[in-house]
Amino acid sequence: MEKITVIPPSTTIDRRLGLNLLYQMMLIRRFEEKSAELYTKSKIRGFLHLYIGEEAVAVGVIQALTAEDNVLATYREHGHALARGMDAGVIMAEMYGKMEGCCRGRGGSMHLFDVGKRFFGGNAIVAGHLPMSVGMALASKKLKKSNITCCFFGEGAAAEGEFHESMNLAALWNVPLLMVCENNLYAMGTAIRYSHAVQELEKKGAAYGIESAAVNGMDVLEVEKAARAAVEKVRSTGKPFFLVCNTYRFRAHSMFDAELYREKSEVEEWKKQDPIPALRTKLMELQLITNNDIGSLEQKIENEVQQAVDFAEKGTLEPLEQLTRFVYSGPG
Repeated sequence: MEKITVIPPSTTIDRRLGLNLLYQMMLIRRFEEKSAELYTKSKIRGFLHLYIGEEAVAVGVIQALTAEDNVLATYREHGHALARGMDAGVIMAEMYGKMEGCCRGRGGSMHLFDVGKRFFGGNAIVAGHLPMSVGMALASKKLKKSNITCCFFGEGAAAEGEFHESMNLAALWNVPLLMVCENNLYAMGTAIRYSHAVQELEKKGAAYGIESAAVNGMDVLEVEKAARAAVEKVRSTGKPFFLVCNTYRFRAHSMFDAELYREKSEVEEWKKQDPIPALRTKLMELQLITNNDIGSLEQKIENEVQQAVDFAEKGTLEPLEQLTRFVYSGPG
């Protein structure tokens, strides 16, 4: 029998939590919109994968973690980094290729990293970080630490061999790992119906004896509640948990993507489930926030994003003579 946890939607929320969730999602959205704008001006170069539409997943899940927990993400990770508490200016500077960035400008958009926040990427290889997350969780277990590891990945990664190898080892070794699949229905440009014989991804956990759950990834309250339940299971049992968040990205796969694989009408239909106005409306209906609160949040976020851009603009490029630093090792 499949071991799938059914988690009912959240029914209670207070002002503090509501404002915090709304602020984080709005910050990610505005940061991504500004990043797209800067990319068109060639301020940001290379690849750029935006998280617009999926904000509820990173915000809801990371809300359930502690500062000691490990977090790994994909190349679409700006939202995860911001939700984890990384400074917006440091992230923007990294995307500008400036030394003030989290990786001295060498990683760029796809390789954000902050050991202080226990944010271990930003990983560009699809599914490449899943085995890493198993190893980190195993290390915590061997060292008798109380922290867990949380790994975000897309449904495209769930079709890779590393996913199955990682699920198998996580279950075999009983490691404290929360595997979060962000199912946005399109692995790059391939619809899930063409890449997964079983599209209910949560069913895959049963093959490895891993407890699983699926949640509406467009509802931050549902994600937050499901994540807390999953994290509690991982902490109390020391065993892995597989959480599938069914979501949707409103923008193309990357800034290079012509987006010929889906109809505009489909995107517009999904935008009706936008997690940000959905939460805002709910909070207003519950009389937990006012229009003044919304205005204050918008102004605060606009200032924060502009300060991040200003910080990146004023940043410094690495001197030419240091370009081989960290690439070649010297004698001895």
